[in-house]
Amino acid sequence: MTPDGPSAVTDRPATLDRLSLNTATCRPYTLAQCVAAAQAAGLGAIGPWRDRVQEVGAATAARIIGDAGLRVSTLCRGGFITARDDETASKALADNRLAIDEAATLGTSELVMVVGGLPAAYELMSMPHTPADGTDKNLVAARQRVADRIAELVPYASDKGVRLALEPMHPLFTADRGVLTTLKQSLDIAADHPADAVGVVIDTYHVWWDPDLQASIARAGREGRISSYQICDWTLPLAANTLNSRGFPGDGFIDFPTITRWVAEAGYTGDIEVEIFNEAIWALSAAETVRTMAERYSGLVLPYL
Repeated sequence: MTPDGPSAVTDRPATLDRLSLNTATCRPYTLAQCVAAAQAAGLGAIGPWRDRVQEVGAATAARIIGDAGLRVSTLCRGGFITARDDETASKALADNRLAIDEAATLGTSELVMVVGGLPAAYELMSMPHTPADGTDKNLVAARQRVADRIAELVPYASDKGVRLALEPMHPLFTADRGVLTTLKQSLDIAADHPADAVGVVIDTYHVWWDPDLQASIARAGREGRISSYQICDWTLPLAANTLNSRGFPGDGFIDFPTITRWVAEAGYTGDIEVEIFNEAIWALSAAETVRTMAERYSGLVLPYL
């Protein structure tokens, strides 16, 4: 495991070697279909979500990806570890250990952790909950539980060669998906552990607004904690389901050249994942989606790496 994510290979055109297709971007398609589209376009890696892996099993998924000559940039996702109820928390930790096993089988060192929102939102998310959860809006306590449970998972993950990659979420999603909203918060939790045990994800969609972003990216680089650089754009108007308001780079308001320069200056040399939730993009063919994201990457990101 390297402190800055997976290393590059040299058996494909260098222009797209670091580009990775996160399977959420092609949500209607199977893992095999996503892999085929990425391979055909000359991408170097793929970032599968667990649903696609579990459809075929981790060992078969690893074979499908390996036979195509692709790396696994990350596995999405672990997390949702904010429950107050001990039984619910135990089940979440067990599922995270399973995710760690899956990451190890796939051969990726990076497990993306979406840590979860407030217990009061668990019912909204159709997640297991207790009556007491319905009134638990204590954000400070939820963040402390994240720190405590990451500490519980670190020994198991480290034994498997997997790093827990904390992904801060845009404040829009604090209640239901992620009580960590800045890179600094994520880095502060990571600081209690070795750099190869806990890292951070820099997802442009979630961090572009942060006034301290440049300093936090530089810190993440100094500490060797950048697990993944994920890209997609912030588009307006927001969709009815705000989660699905992402676009291809260039469709919205994020300054990709500037953020990419900061990431490069921080020393990151790993893969760049395109992760998009957007119903209109999901309606496209996988080939068209990958072609468009490759074009946008080549114009807005690659020149600044």
